[in-house]
Amino acid sequence: MADYSPPDTKRGHGTQRGGKSGKVADFRYKRPSRPEAKQSDRRNAPRCDGAIAARPNGKSRHNSGHPQRRQAYAALDLGTNNCRLLIARPSGENFTVIDAFSRVVRLGEGLAASGKLSDEAMERTMAALHVCAEKLRRRNVRLARSVATEACRRAANGPAFIERVRRETGIMLDIISAQEEARLAVLGCHVLLEEGNGPAIIFDIGGGSTELVLVQPGEKVPRILDWLSVPWGVVSLTDTVDGSDESEAARLDRYVQMRRTVGRSFAEFAERIRGHTGSPEPIRLLGTSGTVTTLASLHLELPQYDRRAVDGLIVASQAMRDISGRLSRMSAADRKRLPCIGDDRANLVIAGCAILESILDIWPAEQLGVADRGIREGILRSLIAADTEGERSRAALQRMREQDV
Repeated sequence: MADYSPPDTKRGHGTQRGGKSGKVADFRYKRPSRPEAKQSDRRNAPRCDGAIAARPNGKSRHNSGHPQRRQAYAALDLGTNNCRLLIARPSGENFTVIDAFSRVVRLGEGLAASGKLSDEAMERTMAALHVCAEKLRRRNVRLARSVATEACRRAANGPAFIERVRRETGIMLDIISAQEEARLAVLGCHVLLEEGNGPAIIFDIGGGSTELVLVQPGEKVPRILDWLSVPWGVVSLTDTVDGSDESEAARLDRYVQMRRTVGRSFAEFAERIRGHTGSPEPIRLLGTSGTVTTLASLHLELPQYDRRAVDGLIVASQAMRDISGRLSRMSAADRKRLPCIGDDRANLVIAGCAILESILDIWPAEQLGVADRGIREGILRSLIAADTEGERSRAALQRMREQDV
């Protein structure tokens, strides 16, 4: 395949953060308990803008300016490959998940070639969204936010599909910008960053795009110094870079082309962040995506995926490179037989490995943190924090009115 330039190489950078983000509190997602295996790999202890639908639930009860804490909040993330829903209730400074849903829908399948969402992909996605709509109806959801990312951003018929979803399911999807996607990913998983004062990159390898965010420690959430979004995710890169699976040499040639394609799209950002890689403090790296959780599962030699073992894991970067190299040489049939990969990820994981190695090229952290959390958790934190702040303001206003009387 000839060299391929991404359709949009100016995906944002600098310290300016456009759009409304609102105040964000540190509502921590409860860290799961850890299995005993490979304990040395683990950490030691450690805008509500867009379409937000509030469902009426009768009369609300308030206590000292706080919202009714038994009410639930929901976050739906419709990506290029997956449809994911999370419903949770606040629990002190944490929140507890009470319902969840995830399905591979391959919404962006064929998008790179046609520029449109296919009828088959939309039907698969609608089936998943009907399941989500039913779950939202059954739960006492106070606020929900549903977002769509790269596939709907790029597709010519993306807005029409969003309107169909609203009409048939009642779910109001907000096509968010790449910058907002990056912000939500950071908000959702930053608590898993290794402790330290050095700079860090948090990245999210999605189905249709990859976001990289350079951060430094902040009081409650990291401060974003720079960021990049490129239109290469596991689906878009797989669909764009052609190749053969017939021999190891052919597979390696395709992998090299993937690495070259992604590396070019990272080049400008790599130059901007180069000075930070020489920090006297250890540089840190945290990834949230199916790619990093899958590779972490292979590193742990898990017989089947176990979120409790993977979320919060710290792995040597070289170990992840070694696994990527091994997978890039294997046939698709052999990859399918590996635990935690299977049919759904057998082809896509190679593109994920190419993106991951390209990230390690420009940000040579010795260790990689793994997060099985991201945009949905970021949405939940934003919703809960904004709702809590709103309730406090309304309660304060009510007290002032009562005093005037």
